[in-house]
Amino acid sequence: LAGLQTVLPSYLRERFVAAALSYIACGSAGELLCRRSDCRCQCQPAFPRCNCPEADIQALESSLAQLGRAWESHHSQFEESEEFQALVKRLPTDRFLNRTAISHFWTMDLDVQHRYQQLGTSLKLLSRKTYRLIRRLFNLSKRCHRQPRFKLPKERSLPYWWSHAQSLLYCSETTMPGTFLEESRSCTCPSEQPSCQGSIPCALGEGPACASCDQDNSTRCGTCHQGYVLTQGFCRPEVADSLEHYLGLETDLQDLELKYLLQKRDSRIEVHSIFISNDMRLGSWFDPSWRKRMLLTLKSNKYKPGLVHIMLALSLQICLTKNSTLEPVMAIYVNPFGGSHSESWFMPVNEGSFPDWERTTVDASAQCQNWTITLGNKWKTFFETVHVYLRSRIKSLDDSSNETIYYEPLEMSDPSKNLGYMKINSLQVFGYSLPFEPDAIRDLILQLDYPYTQGSQDSAMLQLLEIRDRVNRLSPPGKIRLDLFTCLLRHRLKLANNEVARIQSSLRAFNARLPNALEPETGKLCS
Repeated sequence: LAGLQTVLPSYLRERFVAAALSYIACGSAGELLCRRSDCRCQCQPAFPRCNCPEADIQALESSLAQLGRAWESHHSQFEESEEFQALVKRLPTDRFLNRTAISHFWTMDLDVQHRYQQLGTSLKLLSRKTYRLIRRLFNLSKRCHRQPRFKLPKERSLPYWWSHAQSLLYCSETTMPGTFLEESRSCTCPSEQPSCQGSIPCALGEGPACASCDQDNSTRCGTCHQGYVLTQGFCRPEVADSLEHYLGLETDLQDLELKYLLQKRDSRIEVHSIFISNDMRLGSWFDPSWRKRMLLTLKSNKYKPGLVHIMLALSLQICLTKNSTLEPVMAIYVNPFGGSHSESWFMPVNEGSFPDWERTTVDASAQCQNWTITLGNKWKTFFETVHVYLRSRIKSLDDSSNETIYYEPLEMSDPSKNLGYMKINSLQVFGYSLPFEPDAIRDLILQLDYPYTQGSQDSAMLQLLEIRDRVNRLSPPGKIRLDLFTCLLRHRLKLANNEVARIQSSLRAFNARLPNALEPETGKLCS
C-alpha cells in the first residue's frame, strides 16, 4: 500500500488505508475497527456474522476430532501390543492380585515399560498439537454466538493400566471385558453382556487370610497360617479368644469420681452424640406450653461399629424467662442398641430407689439450671439413643394449705396470661464407650453349627452365655430384667429374628445341661 499512498493526495491516504485493511480483514462484509490493539469487524446488516469465521472454526474442530481419534488409537495400539499382552499372560492366576501386586510385575517387565515410554512420547506430541489448536479455536470463536465444540484428551495413568490388567484377568469371560472393582472384588459388565465375571482367586496374606489357594477351586483357601484351621474354604482361629476380644464391660470409675467429674462437666466422660429435634433448637427460646420431643443418638452402626456405649448420667441445662411460673417435666426413654422407638425402655425417675433429678443453678440472672440424673455404677446401662419428652406445668402456692401445687398450662383460668418461655442450652450424655467386635461374635455364633475342633462348640457356648448374662445385668430396674442380649443381636449384629430365636434356644438348652445352672427370666424389649 505504500506505493499507492505516494500517488494519492494526502486527504485520501488515511481513508484509502482503512478501506484496504477492511477489505483484506473483513472481506467487504464490514469495516475494521481497532481499539487498544483489539481489532474486530463492524459487520454490515447483510453480513451479521462477519466476525465469526465459521469455515476456519469447523476446520479446526475437525482437526481436533482427528487428533482425538489418534489419541484413542495410540491407547488401543498399546493395549493390543505384544508387550502388554505378554505381561497379562505372565500374571499368576493361582491367587488374587491387587493393583499393588500387578505394579510389581509391571516394574520387573522392561519391555512393557519401554513400550509405555513410547506411548507417552507420542501422546506428548499429540497433546501439544491439541492445545495449540484449542488456543487458535478460542481466539477465532471469541466473537461467535456459539461455543467451540471439542473434547479434551483423557489421560490414562499407570494405575489405570494396572486396573485394566485386573479387568482382563477377572472380567473377560465374554468378548467385551468388563471393569474390575478392587474394593468389592466384583466386575461391572457391559449391559449387553451381563455375565463377564470369571472366578476370582482367594487373597493371600497374614493372620486369617489364606496361606495358599485350593488347587481345585482357587476361590477358596487351600492352606492356613499357624493358629488357624481350614473350615469350608475359610481360615478360622483354632481357639476362641478371651471374652474381652468380643465385648469389654469393665471400668474402674467409682461413684465419687463420677460425681466429681460431673460437677466439673469433664469432657472426658461425655459421650458425644447427635442432637435431633423437629420441635426446637438448642440455645433458642420456645413456648413450652406443648410437649417438645428431642433425642440424642450415636448412629453406631454407621460411625462407631466397633463400640458399645454406657450411660452413667444425663444432663440438661434449662433456662426460664424472669418471673416464670413454669416447671419442666421430663419423660426419658432409652434405646440400648438401636432399632425403633418402641424398643426403648422408660426411665423410672424417683421411683423406688431410682435416682431423681438434681438441680444446680448456673446463672441466676438468666434463671438457668443444670438438671442432672446420675445413674452411677448401680443403674448404668447401655444406650444408643436417648429420647426426651419435655412438657411443662405451672408452679403455684395454695393459700389455704400453704403447699406448692401444680397446674397443666391448659387448665389456667386466664389462658391469655403470659406463662414465660424456656430455652435448652445443652443436652449431654455422660458415660464411656467399650470395645465391641461384631465379627468376632459372629464367629462364635458360627461355631454353634460348624465347630472348628472337638470341644470348640462348648467353648463358644460358654462364652456366648457369659456375654448374654453380662449384657442383661445392665438391664434397667424392674420386676424382671429386660432381654438386652436379643437387642444386641438384632441391631448391632443385624441378625434376623429366626436366627436370634435359634441362638437363644441353643443357649437355653446348653445352660440346662450345666451343673447348678439357673436360667434367669427376662422380659421382651426387642422383637
